[in-house]
Amino acid sequence: MARANLYSKSYFYLKTIVYISLNMHKIIKKLITLSALSLSASLISPFSFAQDDVLVDQSRNRTIPINITLPNNSNKCSAQIKCPVAFINAGYGISHNEYTFASKLFNAKGYLSIAVAHEFKTDPALNRMQPYLTTRMENWHRGVVTLKFLVNQLSEQYPEYDFTKLTLFGHSNGGDISALYASIYPGEVNQVITLDHRRMLIPRNKNTRVLTLRGSDYPADANVLLNGTELKEFPVSQITIEKSRHNDMYDGGPKWLVDRMSKEVGAFLN
Repeated sequence: MARANLYSKSYFYLKTIVYISLNMHKIIKKLITLSALSLSASLISPFSFAQDDVLVDQSRNRTIPINITLPNNSNKCSAQIKCPVAFINAGYGISHNEYTFASKLFNAKGYLSIAVAHEFKTDPALNRMQPYLTTRMENWHRGVVTLKFLVNQLSEQYPEYDFTKLTLFGHSNGGDISALYASIYPGEVNQVITLDHRRMLIPRNKNTRVLTLRGSDYPADANVLLNGTELKEFPVSQITIEKSRHNDMYDGGPKWLVDRMSKEVGAFLN
């Protein structure tokens, strides 16, 4: 019986060795392919250095979820040579993690990007009554206070990044928050990029560059955008994207629109 078992095991091992020998080139090819795919994913993944975090503003008893992604050249950022910072402010009702096309752009251009969750179920609903400059100011101001808190907190945690010359990016209501912050703290904001914000006036400041990409389905409120004379005086670029819809200006929009927004924002950052 023992000898029979030994023969059985020997036959099994011999069969396995023969199989491996005959198929070695296929096995090696598969291993090489899997290794290459794994290495490629680690090199090109935009989330290789992404981190979800939650900060608590104790003065308001408010938790603030954020997503931080480091720039591709983060090894070159230091306390002596600081890299720039961009805050991403989502549209109302859209997750702060739905603007990865913007995070990728900022990271590729050497920016630390911070996507911020501004809205919670416990917050008052966004006011639908006009005039919006009055009725929505509570919402926007809350967003400004959140950004200011994050600037103060994160500047200590990330000393190799420059929180004194911010780039603010925002879609819709997030763009309104960005525009208000730049108006209240003009000395701290270098650039503002908005995706079809429609309520808060674009800051008229010769030291603040502004790009606003406009959807084609809804108009902005009076005086939000600059007139022809103002456009000659201030560093503001207003670009309407034909056939684009206000609610599509995020990761979930059509590919052609996401590509167009990426192109315009990338050119502006250059």
